[in-house]
Amino acid sequence: MPTGFLLQPTYRVRDGIPVVQLYGQLEDGRAFLVEDDRFRPYFFVRAADADLLRGDPRAQIAESGLRDFAGQALVRVVVPVPAAVPPLRDRVAATGRPTYEGDVRFPYRYLIDAGVRAGIAIEGEGTERGALVHFANPALAPAEVRPALRVVSIDLETEPSASEVWSIALLGDGIDEVHLLGARAGAEAITHAEERALLAAAAQRIREIDPDVITGWNVVEFDLRILAQRCAALRVPLELGRVAGEMLFQQELGFTREARAVVPGRVVLDGLALVRDALRLDDYRLGAVAQELLGRGKRIAAAADPVAEIVRMYRDDPTALVAYNREDARLVLDILEREGLLSLAVERSLLSGMPLDRVGASIASFDRLYLPELRRRGFAAPSVDPDRKAELVQGGAVLDSVPGLFTDVAVFDFKSLYPSLIRTFQLDPLAHALAGEASFAQRVQVSRSEPHASEVDRVGERRPEDAIAAPGGARFAREGAILPGVIERFMARRAAAKARGDHHADQAIKIMMNALFGVLGAASCRFFDPAIANAITGFGQEILHRTRDAFEAAGVPVIYGDTDSVFVHLGARAQKGARGEAERLRDHVQERIAEHVHSTYRVASHLELELEGIYERFLMPRVRSGRSGSKKRYAGWREGQLEVVGLESVRRDWPAVARRLQRGLLERAFTDAPVLPFVREVVDAVRRGELDAELVYVKRVRKGSLDRYTGPAPPHVQAARKAGARAGPLVRYVVTAGGPEPVFHGQPLPPDIDRRHYVERVLRPIAEAILEPLGLHSEDALGEPRQLGLL
Repeated sequence: MPTGFLLQPTYRVRDGIPVVQLYGQLEDGRAFLVEDDRFRPYFFVRAADADLLRGDPRAQIAESGLRDFAGQALVRVVVPVPAAVPPLRDRVAATGRPTYEGDVRFPYRYLIDAGVRAGIAIEGEGTERGALVHFANPALAPAEVRPALRVVSIDLETEPSASEVWSIALLGDGIDEVHLLGARAGAEAITHAEERALLAAAAQRIREIDPDVITGWNVVEFDLRILAQRCAALRVPLELGRVAGEMLFQQELGFTREARAVVPGRVVLDGLALVRDALRLDDYRLGAVAQELLGRGKRIAAAADPVAEIVRMYRDDPTALVAYNREDARLVLDILEREGLLSLAVERSLLSGMPLDRVGASIASFDRLYLPELRRRGFAAPSVDPDRKAELVQGGAVLDSVPGLFTDVAVFDFKSLYPSLIRTFQLDPLAHALAGEASFAQRVQVSRSEPHASEVDRVGERRPEDAIAAPGGARFAREGAILPGVIERFMARRAAAKARGDHHADQAIKIMMNALFGVLGAASCRFFDPAIANAITGFGQEILHRTRDAFEAAGVPVIYGDTDSVFVHLGARAQKGARGEAERLRDHVQERIAEHVHSTYRVASHLELELEGIYERFLMPRVRSGRSGSKKRYAGWREGQLEVVGLESVRRDWPAVARRLQRGLLERAFTDAPVLPFVREVVDAVRRGELDAELVYVKRVRKGSLDRYTGPAPPHVQAARKAGARAGPLVRYVVTAGGPEPVFHGQPLPPDIDRRHYVERVLRPIAEAILEPLGLHSEDALGEPRQLGLL
């Protein structure tokens, strides 16, 4: 059987019959299309509610052999086309009665029922139809595949109002060319006398190259939308797909409201969206991301007015415009390659079954994993309640910290804490439902001849009073849970990925496991129940406190703890060998935790405590203007390297001089070098104006629009308003005698920088936090503090 990778599941209605269409790439590199016209859309209602739909010609009602979580028998409502599902579903919902799986997308329903994800085996050899291998009504099976996808990056340069396309760069597998408007000799481009010809040629080249993936930077909202708008305006047919059909734009309904472009037979992956999903950066503009990740930026990064520079190049220097256009397309490919983002998306697709452009849809991914397992147990899931409101879910425990400067601090953390808790305590929607149904055993009456009857009968025989009780009171059946088995398989796959050095598979599995908790706490998930989410965090809090108690009972103090980690001061034990003592402590504490879990809950612990490392020197600072220790802010020294978490030197919204002072101070403090002379040196250099370039603040306008700041404006908003049209989402500014002033790359700094502000508001608090544990005073290096007015 041929095997392949699924790129795009969709459907069409032909002559009133829905046809599932699965586009993808076979392992030999050829594109394929599976079409199946045998499958019909359906959803479920309770058997007691079936009369609500009887007599409707669109609804065929049949026995299902399935139950809901309350044990009620369900019937299947089969309809002729997918568009018939919502009105029938809504008619039932309008009476206050529940429906089940009435919102599962038709092609996903097909894949779930077929038991396949992104890797599929296809019955038969198929028929060549143009660029596609066509399979009609084949049997499908899951398969292990590793696709080598063809990728093309597209980038448009336009007139400033986007009323005319000037050039289109196409780079990728088998293509490296720029199409330029106008007869410009020597421009190293394919020139076109008019825009219509330019647009038509670019579309034709994409079809000829036949990529699996189209990418670019903000490619959906800018490049492809402008391409579609200009083609429509000039009446140029725009077909970029593997079959006839126009490109469609869709808006995701989730929190991100992310835009998607749908091209028949191909996937559009926005480089910007991939980077946002995987990396935490301050500035997501292409030039800034490329500079940070690749060490090179856009070719006109130094231009005071990039838009004006593009206009100038088009008019006077087309060769430069072509080079600029080509480089922008290349930057996207190089970013994706360097960070392995396409490979990561492929691994996530293989794991969840979601198409490449929707692997970040964690709730839909959860459905793809959970619903088949639920069906095998004889149950169907409720439809999503669109009116359900979010509820508060508690977070992980954070222990009070002990401020000070320490030697030999060991850090222990639980490997994949929340997934391990789910696995240990059977924390699962089905297990929760079964444990909560006091009369479930009496109400489940099914014949052994029905599908999954043995599973349902065994569930019904369990005693609800024997359930596992979580700290918040939620109860979970000891058998029948789904998520523990899913996690066990994930962990085995992750261990295998680590063993073979497959970083992308390892990361994909980690993302999927970590998403399980967030999904269960999201009101838009069909399995949302704050009791389940709070049970996970409640067990996490209990385990963290038990871990602290076990270490302290062993004679070592815990100086900090957060969610899944504890920081332990080894003290005199380190004289016997810090690592050996830490490993013995880890084994002892893990054994105590396992004993507690077994004696209290009568389950085997799957919690694994790891020794993350040992800091030879460690600083836990105090909170500002207080005596207690801070949280989520510390610094340590191990194996000759400084590590900083949460402090100013790793925060991007602090000026670079903060990093200079803090890191320099910490390195000297941790290596017993003199610190006061260094502080004086930095402070004096600031006062003399020698470090003005390091005084720039960089902050993001979080509310999207400056108009949304209606109260007293913070400094970066004041600076952004002064910048006017030159302001971007990321504001660079310095504090001057007259207030915040914007600064721009390649432009001189304002002459009246308020250096006293930087000494008192930036350098002094940083110095005090480190000097105090050393028994030193900031006045010895900075002089007496001076009062400053508020900005």
